Amino acid sequence: MDTKLLTSNLVLFSSILLTLFTFSYGQNCSTHQFTNNNLFSTCNPLPVLNSFLHWTYHPDNHTVDLAYRHGGVTESSWVAWALNPDGTGMAGCQSLIAFRNSSGQIHAYTSPITSYNTDLSEGALSFGVPRISAEFVGSEMIIFATLELPANRTSFTQVWQNGPVSGQALQVHQTSGDNIRSIGTVDFASGQTSAGAGGGISASARQRRRNIHGVLNAVSWGVLMPMGAIFARYLKVFKSANPAWFYLHAGCQTVAYAVGVAGWGTGLKLGSDSVGIRFDTHRNIGITLFCLGTLQVFALLLRPKPDHKFRLYWNIYHHVTGYTVIILSIINVFEGFDALNGQKNWKKAYIGVIIFLGAIAVLLEAITWFIVIKRKKTSVSDKNPHGNGTNGYAGRSHDQTA
Repeated sequence: MDTKLLTSNLVLFSSILLTLFTFSYGQNCSTHQFTNNNLFSTCNPLPVLNSFLHWTYHPDNHTVDLAYRHGGVTESSWVAWALNPDGTGMAGCQSLIAFRNSSGQIHAYTSPITSYNTDLSEGALSFGVPRISAEFVGSEMIIFATLELPANRTSFTQVWQNGPVSGQALQVHQTSGDNIRSIGTVDFASGQTSAGAGGGISASARQRRRNIHGVLNAVSWGVLMPMGAIFARYLKVFKSANPAWFYLHAGCQTVAYAVGVAGWGTGLKLGSDSVGIRFDTHRNIGITLFCLGTLQVFALLLRPKPDHKFRLYWNIYHHVTGYTVIILSIINVFEGFDALNGQKNWKKAYIGVIIFLGAIAVLLEAITWFIVIKRKKTSVSDKNPHGNGTNGYAGRSHDQTA
């Protein structure tokens, strides 16, 4: 097998993967294609609950055509998007609601919220809504509407939400985590959205941080780390790859660790900016990975020489820690996808990557065993060129006596 070709293909694959991950994270808003072929001039990702707001503002008649997308929900969920013309919270919101009713149809309607004890009953809003409809596609509920905005205003508090449905009754949404942080501002004229009732961090900026965090960690811990292990385990069996396999392994793992630390740092920043939102499993595995990865880096500096009496123990430690990091890395990438509330396309793409790397590992494992067994047979043959020792001796004795 051409080890240079294998190496170049793996490096090329990792580069393509990084590009695809980055590209896919940026495509879910501006290039989304609606089934009714609607087009909107502006799109902003909302910072929580896997939601997106598309709109076109018409200044001549002060109306807005919009589409609100809420992903990661089931057919037994309701979703809502609302403007609050007079306040900064839930009370006073003028809401657009959608859910699948008991007859199996997607029902979209308007509901004014006068207090926190609302049942989201149908009613007219304080401004006109001449058109409203909804559809459920995949795991995404989409509300389409045209709003006649209050006079002389384009900036409002916006609120979005989801909750369970029981029969025809819309149940109370969760009162923790992202469900209590789904509030911000929107300016239909400028095209800007911000998180929090008083503005603050841009929703698109927060989403961009989450995207960067996801890309860095998926590519580093979730892809480059397993690739580095593949270099170490399978390339060193080829004599022509020595010592190149070691430098490839060390270089790949070092880059993975450096990029992974950057991703870990963005995760810490996201956590500090998201008070009340906790993904404990994802966070704890991330901290564990950082600690084990750091130990591996320092262990490399303390690696004994091949003939040192402690080298065997170092090898055992290095292999156990390394495979533990790889397993935890893959698990945590999936935990991260779950934290993004149902980004199934990204999860499927990563599953495809893992299957691809696993297939390469299985193929190389078979080739490695074939080469090792062949070398052992050759070694035995070289040590005993006449075949069976007794027969060879008997043959020589017979020749001598003859």
